[in-house]
Amino acid sequence: MTATYPARPECTTAPLGGPSTGLVTEVVTDEAVFAALGPAWGRLYGRCGTATPFLSHAWLHSWWRSYGRTGRLRLLLVRRGPGGELAAAAPLMLVRRPLPALVPLGGPISDYGDVLLDDGDDGSAAGALAAALSRAARTALVDFREVRPGGAAERVLARWRGPRRALDDSLCLELPAVPMEELVARLPSGKAQRVRAKLRRLTALGVERRVAGPGEVPAALHRLLELHRSQWQGRGVTAEHLRPRFREHLVRAVGPMVRAGDAVVTEFRLDGEVVAVDLTLLSRGLAGGYLYGADPRLRERKADVAVMLLDACSGHAAAAARGAAGGRGVLSLLRGDEPYKHHWRPEPVVSRRLLLARRRTAPLLVAVLAETAVRRRGGQALRRGGRVSLRWGQALRRWKQALRRWMPGRRDGH
Repeated sequence: MTATYPARPECTTAPLGGPSTGLVTEVVTDEAVFAALGPAWGRLYGRCGTATPFLSHAWLHSWWRSYGRTGRLRLLLVRRGPGGELAAAAPLMLVRRPLPALVPLGGPISDYGDVLLDDGDDGSAAGALAAALSRAARTALVDFREVRPGGAAERVLARWRGPRRALDDSLCLELPAVPMEELVARLPSGKAQRVRAKLRRLTALGVERRVAGPGEVPAALHRLLELHRSQWQGRGVTAEHLRPRFREHLVRAVGPMVRAGDAVVTEFRLDGEVVAVDLTLLSRGLAGGYLYGADPRLRERKADVAVMLLDACSGHAAAAARGAAGGRGVLSLLRGDEPYKHHWRPEPVVSRRLLLARRRTAPLLVAVLAETAVRRRGGQALRRGGRVSLRWGQALRRWKQALRRWMPGRRDGH
């Protein structure tokens, strides 16, 4: 159903931008409406050059089914007239702890967050989305985490009327989206020779790879997760990767993404047995090796798993870049600064955290800035080899206490 602001049914609609723009904004809060948006969302996704795979409808809707909470969905849409094509979309949800905020769907299992904006937008859709965000936020902060530099959310930030800040977020490492031989050519001669020797070793062992078809994806992903559990046994595996909800999300999302060209699942076989599986996510300008599982016996056979995976992933990235407008792209090694990633001489790229507030929610913005500063200084103390000082621990506790005192007295319109 539809209604004008400030009603709060499953989907609310309001004209914005005046008759000269013809733009209409909607706030969707119902999962069934979210599901039905697939085709229109996909078209907008295809028109947004900065979109990452984590903004595909299949990924977001599946994530919501596994991780979302009833009553928290907030999809902000900008259409070109009532019932018209999407010009912008912000996939968000409401959280209330540690403070009330609108945050991107996808959570910690998504390496990037952003909004979708039509590449042809002259700024009016970005402005309409900013205004819709301001209205939808009410007494909450808008907190965009993990936005790639140049992401569409930066265009919304530029048009935000109210307190705003941009902070550094996670570090990602990126390589050019070129075939493996070109990646090897970037290395010093000695390292390049060793990599070529490892590639020859894989060939000599008889390691074969094949891309799983859409109908084969569920079985391939189950095998990936089994191998992932095995390879990390006793070494501190990410707990979420072993949970049923993550498995269900991955199987549900990746099948449609493979059919749409937004993901590739690659199986590696040795002596007729699947010994490794890789999941690479793709978009117009970016490819990323998201998750893999490898049989520990590969290392016993002196097979370099990292080289094997990058050989496949770089091929997928290069093919995707050739098919994109301009023929350029990046192969993201995603979040993390692990030493093995630096062997390939990647470029460090720091994602951004964009904080947007209204005047009435400026205290929330200040609280986040204070908490971020405390954690950063505490981290610096740890990196210097000492324990976090009592002073910083007390400061963090005071921040949390002050926030709890402020929150019960506020009037929450959500």
